[in-house]
Amino acid sequence: MSSERGKNIAEGSSLIADHHQTPTPSRYESQKRRDWNTFGQYLKNQRPPVPLSQCNSNHVLDFLRYLDQFGKTKVHLQGCMFYGQPEPPAPCICPLRQAWGSLDALIGRLRAAYEENGGSPESNPFATGAIRVYLREVRESQAKARGIPYKKQKKKPKQDKPSDESSSTLFFS
Repeated sequence: MSSERGKNIAEGSSLIADHHQTPTPSRYESQKRRDWNTFGQYLKNQRPPVPLSQCNSNHVLDFLRYLDQFGKTKVHLQGCMFYGQPEPPAPCICPLRQAWGSLDALIGRLRAAYEENGGSPESNPFATGAIRVYLREVRESQAKARGIPYKKQKKKPKQDKPSDESSSTLFFS
């Protein structure tokens, strides 16, 4: 009876070992798969359905605009009294949109997923100039609506630790 029990334990441990051999996907990989599936479902729901092989940047732009309805970022319209104010003092009726950073990250994941799923880099609808222009326009319009001018950050050269400790101290008056 003990040899039978030992056999079952050995089989159980091999199942556990097999389970540990397949690592769980990273958060990025999981999100990329969800995004890819969501985009595929979006194409299937079009009338008529759009096969992935016929997908182009216009479909991607339509998808991004569709996602705006689920956004959580308040984007003030030009006629709004709070347009250009980073922290408005009261609520308004301006729409919620997808934040530029979220869209930018989404496009990055979909661009990678397209190629991982057999698409060629040359025909990648997520990597077109039209998508880059759209993202730039969203970034600039959201920055203006919040009163925060967007300026591309230049890379700073790496520096050693500052020799003067007071340079890293903040003072409040």
